[in-house]
Amino acid sequence: MISSKRPVLAIDFDGTIVENKYPSIGKPKLFAIETLKKLQMKGFVLILWTYRDGEYLNEAVEFCRKQGIEFYAVNKSYPEEVYSSEISRKINADIFIDDRNIGGFLGWGEIYRELIGDDDELLRLENKKKGFFKSIFKKK
Repeated sequence: MISSKRPVLAIDFDGTIVENKYPSIGKPKLFAIETLKKLQMKGFVLILWTYRDGEYLNEAVEFCRKQGIEFYAVNKSYPEEVYSSEISRKINADIFIDDRNIGGFLGWGEIYRELIGDDDELLRLENKKKGFFKSIFKKK
């Protein structure tokens, strides 16, 4: 059983952590890796909740592991859960983060602010990237 004061997060992979290039693995979405690592560090319970299975699922889990993200469970509510047609396949989580939410994907910066609040480190990264884009597209 999970004993966390923080919400349990069920997080989709394709289109949420990475750009949707299924069955390939797309590039990480802006701030996805940084946000997930920070959430993990702050004690949030992360569950990977994805359509992927078999080798494609293993590739996604390994991709995240190489980025420094470890999931409590993958396509399960807890690591020891064994699939059975007798139980619901719904993941037991408090919050579901998915690119197919009503209204679309909020973006990792907004998700971070909703779950943790403002953070100087994240704001510095955001402003640095915004400044870069402004400098490229600056009218002369």
